[in-house]
Amino acid sequence: MNPETLIITLAERFGLIVAGAFLLLTITPIHRIGFRQSSPRTNTILQILIFGICGILGTYGGNFVFQSVANLRAMAVITGGLFGGPLVGLGAGLIAGGHRILIDIGGFSAIPCGTATMIEGLAAGIVSLHLTNKMDWRAAAGLAFGGEILHMIMVLYLSPPYEEALQLVKLIAMPMIVLNTFGAALFAQVINVVFRHGTKQDSVKAQHILDIANLTVSHLRSGLTMDSAQETAKIIYAHLTAAAVAITDNVNVLAHVGAGADHHLPGKKIRTESTWKVLTEGEPLFLESSKIIGCAHPGCPFTSAAVVPLHKNGEVVGTLKLYGTRKNQLDQLSFEMAKGLANLCSTQLELEEIQIKEQMLSHAEIRRLQAQINPHFLFNSLNTVTSFCRTNPDRARELLLELSKYMRKNLDSSRGYVPLHEELAQLQSYLAIEQARFGERIKVDLNVEETCLDWPIPPLIIQPLVENSVKHGLMGREEGGTITIKIHCDNEEMDVSIIDDGIGMAREQIEAIYAKKKIDSREKGIGVRNCIQRLEQIYGPQYKMAIASEKGKGTEITFRVPKLRTAVQMQEFTGKTR
Repeated sequence: MNPETLIITLAERFGLIVAGAFLLLTITPIHRIGFRQSSPRTNTILQILIFGICGILGTYGGNFVFQSVANLRAMAVITGGLFGGPLVGLGAGLIAGGHRILIDIGGFSAIPCGTATMIEGLAAGIVSLHLTNKMDWRAAAGLAFGGEILHMIMVLYLSPPYEEALQLVKLIAMPMIVLNTFGAALFAQVINVVFRHGTKQDSVKAQHILDIANLTVSHLRSGLTMDSAQETAKIIYAHLTAAAVAITDNVNVLAHVGAGADHHLPGKKIRTESTWKVLTEGEPLFLESSKIIGCAHPGCPFTSAAVVPLHKNGEVVGTLKLYGTRKNQLDQLSFEMAKGLANLCSTQLELEEIQIKEQMLSHAEIRRLQAQINPHFLFNSLNTVTSFCRTNPDRARELLLELSKYMRKNLDSSRGYVPLHEELAQLQSYLAIEQARFGERIKVDLNVEETCLDWPIPPLIIQPLVENSVKHGLMGREEGGTITIKIHCDNEEMDVSIIDDGIGMAREQIEAIYAKKKIDSREKGIGVRNCIQRLEQIYGPQYKMAIASEKGKGTEITFRVPKLRTAVQMQEFTGKTR
């Protein structure tokens, strides 16, 4: 046999080995061993076995020449060393090289060939410690080229008799150096392709979970209800490949989307025995037969299921279920995703509880702040009434009636929310007093959409802003000015604008108003700062009040009030407005 014929023969075996390795890495979960999903020790052992076995295949994939074997071991053990480091390279080399020495393949070159394989694996592992990209095909090719030259030298000088060793090297040197060099480079690229594909798949799945978490957060934070469960199930079903998605509480099905919706009905009692088991024991289940799922309906299509408990305050409050059918089976990865989604949903339910507590604390703080506002406004109002007592007693009496209306409503201002029309009634009482005092110096243009009048709004959120415009804006000008109030709304938010053409403010004044500090009733600007704090406490920083002002040209204050969403908010509003 000449070297050219040997190259062709080895190339055929080489193609089969690479194709087999590619299939092995792609159609089984073996490619996941590089992602450290199990313990490092288990990963290392698996890697040693995989690359060691590939090295053995490289031996059997060779040709017997002069009582020796022209082989392709180097490309496997070198790739293993680059991939897993010195321990994997040495381990794979020991398996493949030890097999060459100990198994009855024979040949006078067994010991130097097996030893060279071990050295190649260890050397590749050491080199990998200094590489940024461990699976660099150029490094693999260089190591294989150098390693096979060393291999030939060891065969030449460690395989007596020298004359036979020389004949062997002349025949196998070029084929083995060429094919192992090319093979190591290609093997490294195959692993790169497989792992890039696996990484891309994992990133897509991770993105799906993040998308689901982002889309469901607004629903589950309002609690585990039929509406929130239905919206959550729809979102999960749209992002996963499950045949159906269901959510239950401790007794009933809250939502079911997909196959089986004809008998797994929302609002009805839970049908499956497996769900009751999860609710009772609190442990997730992966089920792979319709019998174990335990649905009594004769036409139930489900053949697999992932049933995972939902927790709140350490207790099981429901389940999240993914179902599979014969055409759309679930696998172990689906089970892991179901557990991850259940953890996310449980976290959102916990956040709902935290949100309720935060709102209760916020309202307690609001009551304290309002106690500072009331004396502030009362002092100004009584001064105004006093000025009319001698000159116009009837007008003073009218203003006292307006003040009594204001104060009567203000006694209940500690509640969470009031309809906008009540807030505007308080504002009208305030303006009646101020216009009586300052006359034509105060003009008001009120532009409110009728559809906004019943919109829930925190009490005393508009009047202090208007008072600020009167006191610090219009009264700074001898001729006074105009305050324009614009309010409009859509299905989600109400927009409020309060504009005056007073003396305006400098940037430093606006920054002082925004400054986060404890409100002191003896300081100026208490009303505006109070409103800013309350809006952020109730609705979050995204609803921060905006102030735009310019010296000598006036001030504009704008803010948004969202629709009430949580059960606690709605109870506070509806319970006080019945």
